[in-house]
Amino acid sequence: MCRHLAYLGPSRTLASVLLEPEHGLLAQSYAPADMRGGGTINADGYGAGWWPADEPCGAPVRVRSAQPLWADPSFAVLAGGTSSGAMLAAVRSATVGMPVVETAAAPFTDGRWLFSHNGVVRGWPGSLAEQASALPVEDLLTLDAPTDSAVLWALVRARLGAGQDPAAVLADLCRTVERDAPGSRLNLLLSDGTTIWATTWRHALAVRTQDGAVTVASEPTHAFPDWTRVPDRHLVVARPGHHDLHPLPGP
Repeated sequence: MCRHLAYLGPSRTLASVLLEPEHGLLAQSYAPADMRGGGTINADGYGAGWWPADEPCGAPVRVRSAQPLWADPSFAVLAGGTSSGAMLAAVRSATVGMPVVETAAAPFTDGRWLFSHNGVVRGWPGSLAEQASALPVEDLLTLDAPTDSAVLWALVRARLGAGQDPAAVLADLCRTVERDAPGSRLNLLLSDGTTIWATTWRHALAVRTQDGAVTVASEPTHAFPDWTRVPDRHLVVARPGHHDLHPLPGP
């Protein structure tokens, strides 16, 4: 199913957010708590993106790999020496039949945006064909990988580029994908380095706000009691120290 996480707040090392917590993204790569039948581990790649402290409104830096997160010691070195107040990362469990390549790993990026999809689109690829046909041909020819997540990102990116509100973009995408591909799992995670937008749609998500920071994650990274479980079919809009939950209407 994949796992993902986004953080906004005081500057911290990537390692302290992603690797060091007792159930951080590193632990979730080999011992996830809730895969809901979508595999057992997240060994099909990882990715991390962050906004440099000296360019908080610019384009994020991103690294991706087809290796399991636990098998890449170079990332641990990088993460220990890199600090940011805004980051988004994911570990991947590929859907059967989809390629295990670096470019299929989230986060996907364009301009100031980072995006991740935790889940699966039922009936792929035919179920997304109608929506994808409305995209510019160039967008389809430059997909990162032939996967459902990459097409979802292309649909999101096109709407963001048209100036649509990010919350409305994710809510509408969940609605239209459910219409065309009933039973899909659509935990979507999007950030521009100042705000986090995330959805729950047949999967789990948790949010923690504390000390001027906010973390949104597929699973709580610690056993702290102040994690809020996000109900199914809800949208999270989070900024440092604050978050709101909004119900998502069905198709």
